[in-house]
Amino acid sequence: MTRQVLEMLLKRRSAKPALLASPGPTTGELEQILTAAARVPDHKKLVPWRFIVFEGDARRAFGEVLATACAAEEREPPSAVRLETERQRFLRAPLVIAVVSRVVDNPGAPEWEQVLSCGAACFNLCLAANALGYGTAWITEWYAYSPAVHAALGLAENEKVAGFVYVGTETERQADRERPALPAIVTRWTA
Repeated sequence: MTRQVLEMLLKRRSAKPALLASPGPTTGELEQILTAAARVPDHKKLVPWRFIVFEGDARRAFGEVLATACAAEEREPPSAVRLETERQRFLRAPLVIAVVSRVVDNPGAPEWEQVLSCGAACFNLCLAANALGYGTAWITEWYAYSPAVHAALGLAENEKVAGFVYVGTETERQADRERPALPAIVTRWTA
């Protein structure tokens, strides 16, 4: 089993959202994915993250939120094609999960540690879905930073979108991309 986990980690890569199709995770699988996502280092047990799940018709309804936000926030009026792209955005995969970073004022757990914990939750979410055979794409894009989208999601002042994780069955496996050479990123400290 240990070798299989290492093999998965050495071969995993993100999928393009447009290449994710049905089926998506079952209700039981989604529960496993979210449970695994929540099992990350969390200094002081602050739970500095939460998840918002978009599935079924909720994806289409949120597309209307995205189109409205795009129309309101772009400097130039967006084209009809752009607005339709925003309406369809969450339909690219059968499941989209927003991961929300929630920083809590606590002197024992600096903001940086809380943000890192949220990043770990995002990646555990991806790894759990990958382990179940699903492709994932953890992305932000413009709407992660949109004030109108933040309002629609009901984010508090201390919350930000860490990313939207698209989950589904890969219709096509992408070729691996170039990875950094270890000598370029690893040094050994010596006394």
